[in-house]
Amino acid sequence: MIPQAVVDFYAVNQELLWLTTLFIDLGCTLVLYRFFGKAGLQVAIALAIVLANLQGPKLTIIFGLQTSLGVIFYSSIFFATDVLSENYGKEAANKAVRMGFAVSVIVLVMLSLALLYLPSTKPETAAFSASIHESFVTIVNFTPRFIFGSLLAYFISQHFDVWAFHKIKSITGDRWLWLRNNGSTLGSQVIDTTIYSLVAWWGIVDLKTALALGGAKYLFKVVIAAFDTLFIYWARYSFRHRAALEAS
Repeated sequence: MIPQAVVDFYAVNQELLWLTTLFIDLGCTLVLYRFFGKAGLQVAIALAIVLANLQGPKLTIIFGLQTSLGVIFYSSIFFATDVLSENYGKEAANKAVRMGFAVSVIVLVMLSLALLYLPSTKPETAAFSASIHESFVTIVNFTPRFIFGSLLAYFISQHFDVWAFHKIKSITGDRWLWLRNNGSTLGSQVIDTTIYSLVAWWGIVDLKTALALGGAKYLFKVVIAAFDTLFIYWARYSFRHRAALEAS
């Protein structure tokens, strides 16, 4: 799917690949918002949590730190939630959180059912089918534990994020969007990272490694929170510009 020249380039430029993925992820969230409004943000949250859960077990090394690939996609959930909070209010953000939770549960159930299907034994496709089945088992067998850890962390931290965002906004009013965006996200990410690291990783790796993975993950989340500040200002401007046009 991806040209070999691009594969070779990013193979030796993993940090640039991380930044590219982050930009595309946040950019896609804005595109969904631009074309579909509030519903686009709800879709972005559901999509991000599915991607984060499926890719969470994949570990990689960025800037010398070992981290889960899911951190990029999961962090964009907090961005979308903050955009919903800023433009549509607390209830809209909390509703999106509940929708994301429901989607995760459905994905977990359906993937678990998919594992019950045996691969084809037809001679012409048996080898291919068995290979795909084993690959699928490898990925999905990780999923229940990671989804459970993610669900617990997601449900608690996202509700805290919405609460903290509006708590800061009640103090600052319409000013200092960067403060409520970063403040709520960084606070809720401490909760999210701690719960997820202990539930999802502890037992698969030792406690020290689980905490190290969590620490590295949090550092990346700090960078992502700072990076998405520009995006959230654009999202607020776009919302107000659209509202002004509709009112005129």
